[in-house]
Amino acid sequence: MIPRQVRVKKIFWETEDVFTLELVSEDYPMSEFYFRPGQFNMLYAFGVGEAAISISSDSAKKNSILHSIHKVGYVTNALSKLKKGDVIGIRGPFGKAWPLEEIKGYDICIMAGGIGLAPLRPSIYYILKHRKQYGKFTLLYGARSPRDMLYPVELEQWAKKHDIHIETIVDRADSMWRGQVGVVTELIDYAELDPERTRSMVCGPEIMMKYSIDELKKNGLNEDQIYLSLERNMKCALGFCGHCQYGPSFVCKEGPVFNFSKVKDIFEIREL
Repeated sequence: MIPRQVRVKKIFWETEDVFTLELVSEDYPMSEFYFRPGQFNMLYAFGVGEAAISISSDSAKKNSILHSIHKVGYVTNALSKLKKGDVIGIRGPFGKAWPLEEIKGYDICIMAGGIGLAPLRPSIYYILKHRKQYGKFTLLYGARSPRDMLYPVELEQWAKKHDIHIETIVDRADSMWRGQVGVVTELIDYAELDPERTRSMVCGPEIMMKYSIDELKKNGLNEDQIYLSLERNMKCALGFCGHCQYGPSFVCKEGPVFNFSKVKDIFEIREL
C-alpha cells in the first residue's frame, strides 16, 4: 500500500492527449520494478491521487520504466504537468500478464485500438526478442486519425522487419495519410489467420474489443484462443476496495488480462 518514490527522467508527448513518462529510482534498485508484459502500476501524483497505468516499456530493459498515459482526468492531468526531475509515487507491478509462455509455438495476432497499443507494446518487444519461439506474427492497429497513432517511429521500424506483419488503419484520414481508412476489424482479412494455430491478444476501447472478438470468432478462433486486457477503476490494486469488481472477478487481481472464455458472459453487460 505504500508507494515508493521515483523521479521523472523524461516526459514526451506521443499525441495531443497521450504522453509518456520515463521513470527512474535513486532510492531503490530498478530490479524491484521488474514487471511482466501486461501488468500495471499505480502512479501517485502527490496531493491529487492515484491512477492505474499499464506499463509500456520493454521488460528486458532495467534502467527505467515507461508509462504511456491518456490525459483524461484529475490524476492524469496532474501527471501531464510534471517536469524532468519531479518526484511521484509508484506501487506495483500488479495484475495478470499476457500469456506469453502459454502461447509459444502458436501464430500470434495482436489487435490494438488507440491507447490500447500501450499495454501491448511490452508483448511486442518480448515476441520480437524471442521470435523463433512463435509462429507467424501479425499486428493490426487502428487509431482515430494519423495524429492519434502511438509510436509511429517504432511502427515504421517494426514494419521493415521480415518477421512481423503490420497493418494500420485510421477512422479519419488527413491529406498526408496514404494508408487505409476504416476500423481495425477491416484488417483481419490481411492477417490470413490459421484458426488452429492462432492465439490473439486484443486491447482498446471496449466497443473495439467487442467487434474485434466477433471478427476473430468469424475467422474460426475459439473463445479460449482470445485474450483481452480490461481497464477498470482501480483504487487499491489489492482487491480490498471493490472499485474494479467485474462480475465475480477483481480486475486488479485476476486481470487486467483475461481469457475471453472466462468473461464472455459478462463482457457485453453495459456499465458492469
